[in-house]
Amino acid sequence: MMLVSVFDTKSYDREYLMGAQKGAQISWRFHEFRLSEECVSVAQGAEAVCVFVNDRVDRPCLAALAGLNIRLVLLRCAGFNNVDLDAADELGVAVVRVPAYSPHSVAEHTIGLLLTLNRKIHRAYNRVREMNFSLGGLVGFDLFGKTVGVVGTGKIGRIASQLFRGFGMDVLLCDPVPDQTWAKSMGARYVPFEVLLESSDIVSLHAPLLPDTIGMLNVSTIALMKKGVVIVNTSRGKLIDSGALIQALKSGHVGGVALDVYEEEEGVFFEDLSGEVLADDELARLLSFPNVLITSHQAFLTREALSEISRVTIENLLAFQRGAPFLEGTQVERNGPTG
Repeated sequence: MMLVSVFDTKSYDREYLMGAQKGAQISWRFHEFRLSEECVSVAQGAEAVCVFVNDRVDRPCLAALAGLNIRLVLLRCAGFNNVDLDAADELGVAVVRVPAYSPHSVAEHTIGLLLTLNRKIHRAYNRVREMNFSLGGLVGFDLFGKTVGVVGTGKIGRIASQLFRGFGMDVLLCDPVPDQTWAKSMGARYVPFEVLLESSDIVSLHAPLLPDTIGMLNVSTIALMKKGVVIVNTSRGKLIDSGALIQALKSGHVGGVALDVYEEEEGVFFEDLSGEVLADDELARLLSFPNVLITSHQAFLTREALSEISRVTIENLLAFQRGAPFLEGTQVERNGPTG
């Protein structure tokens, strides 16, 4: 029986991991709190730990895990910016992820956010619930014929681009490794980042969080955008400088923002803080704007995505137990993910 300590868990994590086990000899030890150096001791006796996007798997944490003879970190997500890969490599701790749990889930949530923000569906819903059937202040715009800039054309960005094209939108693309053949087949085109910002009515972010993408939307790059631009981010919160975004919203330069991620979401997103005072002043300010829509990092939350996350996690765990190779493209190494 293999023991795994699972951190930052919710009811759906427990349900899907246990449901995907299918007789495999795995004993789960579920924790609702996040993994950090301070709480590593609770993993005593485990052979692996399973973590999510906001667990802090830094060098001290990895050293403590290695001290407990834990040699595997299973990420229930695609991103790995919260893991010190240099330390993991030096300590002999393998790190695996779920690189493509359901790109459709995130791409479809992107469209849902855009439609809700633009047509003010959330505000209309609240009005009607209070028997207010007026339409004042609910004017949106047609997506048809508008230009959308898609930053990052991995699996999610490509599906989002296809969905945007389905609305009859002109799609501009930006990626350090462009696929011109795919773009041509889509009726889309790659342009430099600055051109995309200057030309787009809507900018949708689908880029990974890397040293050169942190704060890619900042004071100077937001200034390049059209007045009234709508920004959608379902990728990583730190792609946007929140202070610069707030200033652009206050000035009216940015016409609307839809976010499923936030720069400092750790300790806030995934938690019920309804009875507390929100300590994050920038998030509180963003929530005060009528043209800002925020969801709590839920773009991944579909049955299909949770099933795939559980399947890949368990298959990699069993491969580790057997001494077999991990699933192709899932191991994260210091020089970048394989596959």
